[in-house]
Amino acid sequence: MSVSPALCGPILTPMLILLPPSEKKAAEPGPAITVYTGVLYQGLGWATLTKAAQNRAQKSIAIISAKYGSLKCLDPIEPYKEKIDAAHMRGPITQVLDAIETDLVIDCRSSTYQSVWSAPAHKCVEIKVFSKVDGVKKVITHMSKKTRGEVTRLLLLSKLVPTNPQELAEIISTEFECELFEAKANESWVLEVIAR
Repeated sequence: MSVSPALCGPILTPMLILLPPSEKKAAEPGPAITVYTGVLYQGLGWATLTKAAQNRAQKSIAIISAKYGSLKCLDPIEPYKEKIDAAHMRGPITQVLDAIETDLVIDCRSSTYQSVWSAPAHKCVEIKVFSKVDGVKKVITHMSKKTRGEVTRLLLLSKLVPTNPQELAEIISTEFECELFEAKANESWVLEVIAR
């Protein structure tokens, strides 16, 4: 396991976006953001982002990998098949992510990958995705990844970089129906987003 050199040492970033890897991967090695090809990464649409948005992604995104630990978008990786060993990865990933100084953590990880690091609840917003059928919210799983990718894309292209949960909700509400729930005790903020 390796840790991205770009993530070692104190780093200042207004927002930190946490992404899971995808099970679906390209056949050839390359930058992490292009090796992961699942629905979240299709929704993010790296190839069609502006150069400025790609630069923001490189500074703001941490991809939590079962094999490589915490990755930046352009870190070179090989395709792999591996399930996360939370006990083994928790220490290295915590060391990297704790060193990042940020105003806001936007958590787009699945529960499996959330177990390796807990962001400070007061400045973390977990993105939860639902569908709405006849006015009733329903939990969705697979397609929630696509929506998390689309939310990430929106943040990368936004003129405003959010520094708090309210600003985040304001940006996301320009394209999605959503509702923000305040942090409680040791639980992070939650932004419930309705898939399109």
